[in-house]
Amino acid sequence: MRGRFGRARWEAVLNLSEILLAHRELESFEDLVEAVRQGARSERFFRMDIKPPFADTPGNWEDVLESAFNGVLDA
Repeated sequence: MRGRFGRARWEAVLNLSEILLAHRELESFEDLVEAVRQGARSERFFRMDIKPPFADTPGNWEDVLESAFNGVLDA
């Protein structure tokens, strides 16, 4: 069985690169934060395997994305 990002369902790791490839419409870091929140609903772990390419990416981007994935940052 395949998950939303095309890999086997038992692979419960969401890679940042997969989000960026699956959501080419993202235009800002804030858009990415929302996509990470959405991905957290169906995945168990999150791996930041690439730095976000957005001009508004903050210096603490890892902390922000990890918090979004873990539900610390609410919309």
